Amino acid sequence: MSIASEASAPIRNADRFFIGGQWVAPSSDATIKIIDPGTEELYFTVAEAQAADIARAVGAAREAFDNGPWPRLTHERRAEYLRALAAEVRKTGEHVAQVWPREAGVIYPMAKFAASGAAASFDYYADLAATFAWEEPSRPARGGFGLLVREPVGVVGAIIPWNAPMPQIGMKLAPALIAGCTVILKTSPEAPGEGYLFAEAAEAAGLPPGVINVVTADREVSELLVRDPRVDKISFTGSTAAGRKIASICGERIARCTLELGGKSAAVILDDADFESAATALARAECILAGQVCASLTRIVVTRQHHDQMVEALAASFSQVKVGNQFDPASQMGPLAARRQRDRVEGYIAKGIESGAKLVTGGGRPRDLDRGWYVEPTVFGNVDNSSVIAQEEIFGPVLSVIPAADEADAVRIANDTIYGLNSAVFTADVERARQIAGQIRAGTVGHNGFKSDSNIGFGGFKQSGIGREGGREGLLPFLESKTVLLDGPPARYADTQSQG
Repeated sequence: MSIASEASAPIRNADRFFIGGQWVAPSSDATIKIIDPGTEELYFTVAEAQAADIARAVGAAREAFDNGPWPRLTHERRAEYLRALAAEVRKTGEHVAQVWPREAGVIYPMAKFAASGAAASFDYYADLAATFAWEEPSRPARGGFGLLVREPVGVVGAIIPWNAPMPQIGMKLAPALIAGCTVILKTSPEAPGEGYLFAEAAEAAGLPPGVINVVTADREVSELLVRDPRVDKISFTGSTAAGRKIASICGERIARCTLELGGKSAAVILDDADFESAATALARAECILAGQVCASLTRIVVTRQHHDQMVEALAASFSQVKVGNQFDPASQMGPLAARRQRDRVEGYIAKGIESGAKLVTGGGRPRDLDRGWYVEPTVFGNVDNSSVIAQEEIFGPVLSVIPAADEADAVRIANDTIYGLNSAVFTADVERARQIAGQIRAGTVGHNGFKSDSNIGFGGFKQSGIGREGGREGLLPFLESKTVLLDGPPARYADTQSQG
């Protein structure tokens, strides 16, 4: 399916917030306008939350946790709700596929799978209800009977980014909900649409009031959610700069937080790699969201003897990418999400040229597109790893090829960054891939490509974040561990008292 000639956002209640299980009127007439990055035209308008709206959403979540049924349900009963929610999220698939491209610039074929991917997260954590060790018996050192109990952390503020809202909703809310937490979902002012579609799904699934609350706010008001003492934990995905601020605020009040932040991820190309295949894989991956992905492999580190070969292969592959409207079936890469985002990327391209790096392909705006926030696929060669374009997150379709003295130096360069989110090693030898993976300081290392698996876990080293999302590792941050020491075992553990 492609876009209709005249767009109409498939969102109900855009003038309200979902709080306490109801669509409620905002406290003010403030609004946020969403502009289609492919046409530069107004797509839709939503209500903008103010301090009173944030306070109301937090109050609803707090009431639902302290006095509502949700934390006191069995995990199996919560799993039933999660499966119902997954079914409703799947029903939003085509609506998400219409909204996400007009918010962030992702091409339609990719957007088609966003809802089903988020739904899979809810099903995954529903399945954990029966297998995760919510409590474990133990033998205390001084006799009696012990239990290690894992309980919900409490009220969660989930703050999601503009580049991939629906996948982030699944990654954050599914583990929070199965744990027994209640949630305030704060969507980005650049991309609130998926939050509205999710709220409609939550309403249809019939979760108890206040378990899920959805608001949209800009940065200043969003900070109130982080500062509110009634919020036990913040789960944030976004820039490292914003993450530092959130971590400092949470530190002031000893609130829990997990942070999935920026990246400047390296692909280490070993001398035995297939350079043509590596270039194709890297160029294809950078087309995802026009490089507006925190885990993008944008630093291509290769030994000097193969530098020119790698640059030529990348330029040949990346320069052939068809840039165009998000809904054009021929498009392989869409626009950047906002005018200021394009300005930012163009500024980095200028800095790359000023630094002496060689601009091999791209560097400007596509000549055949006079509307929309488009940037050409861009490749720099002979990039100094200490330069701005090698060290700072650009968040656009710009690849930097960095020469290394040898393979050991390539690993050193890969680690020479404040970030450590994603990485890759290209080699024909799986044993060497595993060896190099052990030397790279990053949360994920892919072999011969941009790879990620949220059922195992995702997150970063260093300034790329704190904690993990996805899999069993992604459930733990929404739980508090409690030690319970009893004089004897409860009835259900009567046969296990001898266990250590």
